[in-house]
Parts: sequence; C-alpha cells; structure tokens
Amino acid sequence: MMKLRNRRALMLAGTAVALSIALSGCSAINSILGSGSGDADRDEETGQVTESSNIDVFALKVGDCKMSSATGLIEAVDVVPCGEPHDEEVYHEFSMEDGEFSEEAVDAATEGCIGDAFTTFVGVIWDESTLDVYPITPTKETWDQLNDRVIQCVISDPAGPVTGSLAGAAR
Repeated sequence: MMKLRNRRALMLAGTAVALSIALSGCSAINSILGSGSGDADRDEETGQVTESSNIDVFALKVGDCKMSSATGLIEAVDVVPCGEPHDEEVYHEFSMEDGEFSEEAVDAATEGCIGDAFTTFVGVIWDESTLDVYPITPTKETWDQLNDRVIQCVISDPAGPVTGSLAGAAR
C-alpha cells in the first residue's frame, strides 16, 4: 500500500504548477515506504502536536507546524509544536470530488490554497502577501489505491523559520 503524496509549488503569478520528482520502478517507491511513524503525540483537547515527531503524511492535520520537506513525493514529515521554530504550517485542507484522477484537475483545485482560505488565515490577499504557499496533493497512486482526495495548503515565510502560527500575520 502506497502512502505517498505530492508536494506542489504555486507560482507567484498565481497559477498552480506541479513540481514533482518522478520515481520510476517499484524498488524506488518501496525504498521510501515505511519511514513515517504514524501520528505525533497530541494534546487531547486541542489536537496540537506536543512533541517533535516524524509522522506519516496522512496523519498531517490543519494547524500542524512542520519542518520543510523536499519537493516531490513525500511519505513522512517532521512535525514540531508550533511554539518551537518551524518552517511551515498546514493552514487549510479540502477534498476533491470523486472521479478519474487528473493532473489538470488537481492543479486547478490547488488554486483554493491562495483564495479565501489564505485571506481568512493570513489577513491579506495572497497577491499582497510576502508569505509562500504550496499544496500537498494526491498522486495517481494514492487517488486510485487509497481514495485520497485531500489537498492540504501549507504556508511558510521565505525569510526563514517562524515561532508560533502565521494566522493573522497580515503580511
């Protein structure tokens, strides 16, 4: 069972462009499976990460703060409590409708990361923000084999690591 999802980058022009690394052959895929350790320790009431952990990408939740991960196919991510320095934060997620997998449909859907969800979270529209955004998206394999339809929107400050949430940053 594959547990890979794609990290894609949004161009500053506002169009979604896939930046993915193509892995070929079962051995390449199998060699990166199994590195995540499930989910992180979380506060029972808030669901916030309480201890740094390497977790399965499917355990990543809105509000999680994490260290940067490579562009391309990812399976596991390093999450940290948001009160500690971190590179990125998951600020929004949504699900695509069922149907056949389509790179074009996924690319179009990722525009949802820089629309109202971004403005509501940050406090300014994406075009006026200094912050960067990328989506974590389904791959054809996770779409077909795991019924993965979730797109997660991840925000970061290109100036470097932040401490605390970027919610309301207004920049």
